[in-house]
Amino acid sequence: MEKQEPSAAAVSAFEGLGAELAAAGVVMGKMFGANSLMLNKKALACLNGDKVVFKLGRDTAEHARALELPGAVLFDPSGMKRPFKDWVEVPFSSNEEWPAFAEAALQFVAGE
Repeated sequence: MEKQEPSAAAVSAFEGLGAELAAAGVVMGKMFGANSLMLNKKALACLNGDKVVFKLGRDTAEHARALELPGAVLFDPSGMKRPFKDWVEVPFSSNEEWPAFAEAALQFVAGE
């Protein structure tokens, strides 16, 4: 995964997601060397530069809605055109949507 340093605003927004989901058992961890939100040692989101990558599940309404946002793409950590089909990278420009996607990712990972 190409390493991009996140802005202070993105870090703050991401940490806010973690705080909001802490009561559900979500903790901060690492995935792909990036700060991540974890539930039972499974990642549900990670910070990648000024984008948050959410595990939404390829066949969910939330996944489709995320991909409709400007700049949102399937997460391709290798950069080799082999995206993780369950994961969507949502840019900071849509950070007001992050809490809803974090909740959806939590529900998806909890149901796995």
